[in-house]
Parts: sequence; structure tokens; C-alpha cells
Amino acid sequence: MLTKNETALVQKSWRLINKMDPAAIGDVFYSKLFFDNPELRKMFPQNMWGQYQKFFDMLNTIIERLDKLDELKGDIVAMAKRHKGYGVNPYHYNLVGIALLWTLHKSLGNDWNDEVRSAWVNCYSILSGTMITVTNK
Repeated sequence: MLTKNETALVQKSWRLINKMDPAAIGDVFYSKLFFDNPELRKMFPQNMWGQYQKFFDMLNTIIERLDKLDELKGDIVAMAKRHKGYGVNPYHYNLVGIALLWTLHKSLGNDWNDEVRSAWVNCYSILSGTMITVTNK
């Protein structure tokens, strides 16, 4: 479970990112993901612009409701089932987490610190852990 402080840190840092261009954030994230893991590129559409927006919107929805994580569980389970249908395996979540943290770090610049990183790591661990449980079924 996220602490109130971790929730506040994730939401505060996301507000800074939310002021940026969603396509630019999506492009940075997927460029990092595909550079590190080129085998994943085939799992996504050729034209990524729509995917960039979906990625950003999904993060925005989750982070806006982060203080009510229990209410999000159904949405997270549904998303995990969709991802499983796309061929996502449990180990993919670690690869995505690495790219996400890298993107957040690059996007936040001086606003990224150990406390913010720790909050995001915990947040992603909780979310991905739920999704991995569904993927393993």
C-alpha cells in the first residue's frame, strides 16, 4: 500500500508531467522501451501516436485516483486481461517499469530525487504486481 506521502509525491510529480505534451512523453517512453527491448516493438501498432495518448491517459486516470487504489482494482484487472491478450508476459512489466522510471527521471529533471523515485517505484510495484497476478492466471 502507498503511504499518504508517497501518493502525494507521485501526484505532485505527475502534475508537472501533465503540463507536458502527452505525445512527447509517450514518444520518450516507447523510444526507451523499444531501444532497450527491440523485440517488443512488434507488439504495438506501426503508427504509435494513438498509443502515446492511451499511455498518457491511462497513467493520468490511475494517478488521479491513486488515493482510492481499492476502487481502481477492477480497472487494473481489466487492463491486465487486455494486456495478456496482446501477449504480455509477467517479465514484460519489469521492462516497462525500467522505461517508465527512466522517462519520469528525464521528464522531471531537477524535480526527480530519491524520495520521488522511491514513491514511483512503490506505486509501480503495486500496480504491476496486481497485473502480474492476473497475467499468471
